[in-house]
Amino acid sequence: MVRTINKTLGRCKWVLEQDFLMKEYHDKEWGVPLHDDKKIFEFLCLESFQAGLSWRTILNKRKNFRKAFAGFDPVRVARFTKKDFNRLMQDAGIVRNRLKIEAAINNAARFLEVKKEFGTFSKYMWGFVDNRPIINKVAKMSDYKAVSDEAITWSKDLKNRGFKFLGPTTLYAHMQATGMVNDHMEHCFWNRKKYSVR
Repeated sequence: MVRTINKTLGRCKWVLEQDFLMKEYHDKEWGVPLHDDKKIFEFLCLESFQAGLSWRTILNKRKNFRKAFAGFDPVRVARFTKKDFNRLMQDAGIVRNRLKIEAAINNAARFLEVKKEFGTFSKYMWGFVDNRPIINKVAKMSDYKAVSDEAITWSKDLKNRGFKFLGPTTLYAHMQATGMVNDHMEHCFWNRKKYSVR
C-alpha cells in the first residue's frame, strides 16, 4: 500500500523522530488491518522472536529473517528439516534462539492446519475481535496496556492447537501491529486518516 506521509503531523509518542526505521514501520504498517495470510505468518514469527527483546532489534533483522525463513512462506517453513534448523542456528543475521526457531517451524505447521480448517488464517484470527478493529482511547503512554481479554482467549486457543511462544502479551502486540486493535494515540495522524486493509 502506497501512502504519502505529512511529516508535520503527530505520531504516537513511542516513535522517535530520529529513528527512520521505526517511523516507516509506524507510518506504513503498524495498526493497518491485515488480512493477507503470508504477512500474518510473518508478523506472528517476528513477534514470537521479539519476546524479551526490543522491536527495533527485530526490525533491524527483518530482511535477514525473511531470507532465512523462505520469505515467511508457511508451507516451506513447515517442511524445514534438521539441516534447516542447524542452518538457522548458525545464522548471525537472525535471533539464534533454539526454542524460538523450533517454535517458528512448529507454528508454520499449526498455521496451515488452522488455514485448512477455516479457509484462511485471517478468518480465524479476526474472529477473536468480531471481524472489526477494537479502537482504544490512548491519550498518553501510560494508557497503553500490555494485554487484553481477547489476547488471553486467543492465546489459550492457540496453545490448545499446539502453537508455541505466542502468549497473551506477544499476541496483543501482534493484534496492535495487524490492526485488530487500533492503539494509535489520540494526537497521531492515523486517527485522522482513513486507510485500507492489507
